Amino acid sequence: MAAMADSVSIDMESIYLGGKEHIIRTGHGSVSVIIYGDIEKPPLITYPDVALNHMSCFQGLFFCPEAASLLLHNFCIYHISPPGHELGAASICPDDPVPSVDDLCDQLLEVLNHFRLGAVMCMGAMAGAYILTLFAMRYRDRVTGLILISPLCKAPSWTEWIYNKECLLQRYFSKEVRGSPEMPESDIVQVCRKLLDERQSVNVMRFLQAIDRRPDITEGLTKLKCRTLIFVGDSSPFHSESLHMTSKLDRRYNALVEVQGCGSLVTEEHPQEMLVSLEYFLTGYGLYRPSQSDGSPRSPLSPPRISAELLSPESLGLKLKPIKTRASRGGDGAWRFS
Repeated sequence: MAAMADSVSIDMESIYLGGKEHIIRTGHGSVSVIIYGDIEKPPLITYPDVALNHMSCFQGLFFCPEAASLLLHNFCIYHISPPGHELGAASICPDDPVPSVDDLCDQLLEVLNHFRLGAVMCMGAMAGAYILTLFAMRYRDRVTGLILISPLCKAPSWTEWIYNKECLLQRYFSKEVRGSPEMPESDIVQVCRKLLDERQSVNVMRFLQAIDRRPDITEGLTKLKCRTLIFVGDSSPFHSESLHMTSKLDRRYNALVEVQGCGSLVTEEHPQEMLVSLEYFLTGYGLYRPSQSDGSPRSPLSPPRISAELLSPESLGLKLKPIKTRASRGGDGAWRFS
């Protein structure tokens, strides 16, 4: 792997909740990382789907007050964009080689090493979920847990290839929010369409080519031991693949949440449906969402439709009582939870 050069830091205070963007030069091209929160807290990295970035893929979740209090109280967030997917990105030279999914994993490793991060919590959507899962399989000691939204694990099918070529909005959202001749598009679809119009097509195609060439990682899932929480909308084109992935993971370490009336981007369409499951999942790490009353991880929201068997306390290793944060950082930079 090529040695990593120095980074260039650019202030982006007005872009995303006071975060700062760092452009990291790696052996596989430059990558944008936007950091938000206290860097002394455990790290959570995010990775979006094709043609999206942290704004269009995760903003709905992080703008949900209850989710924000849970995630930002416990983590420092590192939003990592695929090459050329950051806001205002210039076109990547067409002559540059298209990275493979393995190259993108190595790029992630360089980013973690640059910031001297040990093991991290990961959150990814669709293609981003695939990259983070592959990263967890290749670098097991660098991942403490996976939060996956409509994840992929098989090689691409012809159906997916057609979806990718014809309409990315069908990939992301359910029919209900995409609109029809009788009903207008929802606000989130209009915003996403505008963001897609601003993307550099050559950059999107490069990431899409990498994902379209991905290998099937099903066999390796059985050896993945980090805790994994999967969300998928029942209208997602990747619904069956997410169920397949869940069936291959070690049942002791994974849980599935199916969200009714939702497409692939649960983080944007129904972020509130993720809260209860996220709270239970993170409680297993000794993390919790602060409350003005008693610090309980209970949520004021109604629980989503959850597979009770897969989200049982036994499957997540949970203690059924509020647990305050107990995390420490060792001399090697790794976060350890107890």
